[in-house]
Amino acid sequence: MDVQKVNFQIGQIVHHVLFDYIGVIYDVDPVFEGTDEWYNQMARSQPPKDKPWYNILVHNALHTTYVAEQNLESVKTPQKIQHPMIDELFSTFDGIKYEQRRRSN
Repeated sequence: MDVQKVNFQIGQIVHHVLFDYIGVIYDVDPVFEGTDEWYNQMARSQPPKDKPWYNILVHNALHTTYVAEQNLESVKTPQKIQHPMIDELFSTFDGIKYEQRRRSN
């Protein structure tokens, strides 16, 4: 499998082009890491598995999502994300992106 370069980074605010929500990326998989069962049930547009996928905290929601890169775009005017896990994963928002919280051992 050919591993692709990722176009978005952890802490970046993105827009989901199909479902019209914004969120912040908190993890990146260079290729799809889910199960075939999840993919067949949830990934209706059948995005490529050999391209990057992103874990996202959804703005003004309690859930997270797992999204193929082809369904994301950068936002022109980033904003703070309201999500219960935001302070657990990120330390600050500089007006453009979130700074990932450093984990201690």
